[in-house]
Amino acid sequence: MLNNEAVLNALSQVMDPDLHQDLVSLGMIKDLKVNRDKVSFTIELTTPSCPLKSKIENDARQAVLDMTEAKEVEINMSARVRNEKPVTMDKNQFKHVIAVGSGKGGVGKSTVSVNLALVLARDGAKVGLLDADIYGPNIPRMLGIDHLPEFGAAGEKPPLAEIHGMKVMSIGFLVQNGQPLIWRGPMLHSAIQQFITDFDWGDLDYFIVDLPPGTGDVQLSLSQTLPLTGAVIVTTPQQVAVDDASRAVGMFEKLEVPVLGIVENMSYLLMPDGSKLAVFGTGGGEHLAFRTGTPFLGSIPLDPEIGRGGDIGSPVVLLSETNPSAQAMREVARKVAAQASIKAYEQEGRG
Repeated sequence: MLNNEAVLNALSQVMDPDLHQDLVSLGMIKDLKVNRDKVSFTIELTTPSCPLKSKIENDARQAVLDMTEAKEVEINMSARVRNEKPVTMDKNQFKHVIAVGSGKGGVGKSTVSVNLALVLARDGAKVGLLDADIYGPNIPRMLGIDHLPEFGAAGEKPPLAEIHGMKVMSIGFLVQNGQPLIWRGPMLHSAIQQFITDFDWGDLDYFIVDLPPGTGDVQLSLSQTLPLTGAVIVTTPQQVAVDDASRAVGMFEKLEVPVLGIVENMSYLLMPDGSKLAVFGTGGGEHLAFRTGTPFLGSIPLDPEIGRGGDIGSPVVLLSETNPSAQAMREVARKVAAQASIKAYEQEGRG
């Protein structure tokens, strides 16, 4: 007999590939309706950027058709970013705080941060991007914005810059272009705290923090100020970059911050004949992930379009749907979202 119980029994055999639990136990099945031989329901994913969305939908449909008497299955895919323990600070709330770091400069960390945030926002999440690279703030140029909006009424928190559906803050909005900041640790710590608490971030699904290179004061200040869901480490394949990225992994481990994974940027140059030229060597990022027991999130090509897009305020994920670098960025961003969901689920289980 076709009824709700039969459908839920079928769906209890469908597993979320990342969380390794069935859809029913995870509470993902919503609005289940049975009308004669037609079934309809909603699958509520843990992130709108789920990289396995199509697989989950197909598996659920096939399970109901195979294990019940249903002839037609209508599935609506939705998402609600979950975290039972969101970070709340001075009326701002962040479900996931994700730091993007590197062991050294010049590996494309800010480029990855910007494109990561944009992909999550375009997928439908509420996203904020903090440029915490106090000494070298590049986010304003990369997004094509150079100032904050006018302040609102007295007593209200000052607004943030908003572009492409996400909120943005950078020290670059507050100083003259090219002005060096010669600050010691206490001033850096104070600035990071003020950026987080004094501005109106609101309720965010993902708060992406672009860190400066290395393992210094800003990284320590951030970890002391905010509980982090995890960190993403960016490297190139070159051994000197991998060596420094390894130090960044070690730093986050000592700070008890989970490493969500390794991104290998500038992995290869795609040649006109379709071959790949390994300009900086091969396999460095993947080897680092294997050696440190962290996920490898993907490889991003060395592409002139990425540099041009960053210079003119049009990041590569906005320029093209088919560009290989844009596709690689999207895949990386969605894997980051998946890893954040896994960490939240693990913490919920421990709680």
